Amino acid sequence: MKNFLYLSIISILFISCGGGGGEDDPVTPGVPNVAPTVPILVSPADNKLCVDNTVSFKWDKATDTNNDAITYQIQISKDNTFTQIDKNFEGADNNTSLVLDKNTAYYWRIKATDNKGLASAYSIVYKFYTAGDALVNHLPFAPSLLHPILNSTLSTVTASLKWEATDVDATDVLTYDVYFGTTNPPNKKISENKATNALDVTLEPAKEYFWSVIVKDNKGGETVGQVWKFKTN
Repeated sequence: MKNFLYLSIISILFISCGGGGGEDDPVTPGVPNVAPTVPILVSPADNKLCVDNTVSFKWDKATDTNNDAITYQIQISKDNTFTQIDKNFEGADNNTSLVLDKNTAYYWRIKATDNKGLASAYSIVYKFYTAGDALVNHLPFAPSLLHPILNSTLSTVTASLKWEATDVDATDVLTYDVYFGTTNPPNKKISENKATNALDVTLEPAKEYFWSVIVKDNKGGETVGQVWKFKTN
């Protein structure tokens, strides 16, 4: 009888501690789960003018240290902040085709998630334009921030505002209107039709500054950029 009791107790302890490692347990004991690597965008290439609005997306597959199964989540938006997502895609393949609006600027990014729910960071953002039915002027892409870093704190009395912008119409000439100040959104235009993508400004201590750029081409097209901000000590 004693032997039977001992065996029963041992069996209960073994089961309660997860002995035998059921097939549903995806984690190897002692091996931490690691997120997949960030996928690398391939096509459409950055600044691409797509001749059709059925766009083929392709990216290099992510890798996973634990050899977990990976799915990909694509976000496609008409603004470079992805505040509103126009198209979502999720799947295990590293390519897909989606029908988008014609004559529209789009931005896309992707992340990889393993089957344990751990995700990579989003990839860099690529931008492209879908062609229209007729020959039209394509608006410039929204400007992207170079300096100062968003939400950074500066300890200087001057700062060099820097940005970059592109246009799929290679012959278009781009100019910039710059708005800067301590209100959000900034309503003071401090530079108009500027030909270069940098501007020096004078700062005061203990202030929060907001600024934005409007990109204009020489055919009447313009794109309003997002509001960026930084502080001073």
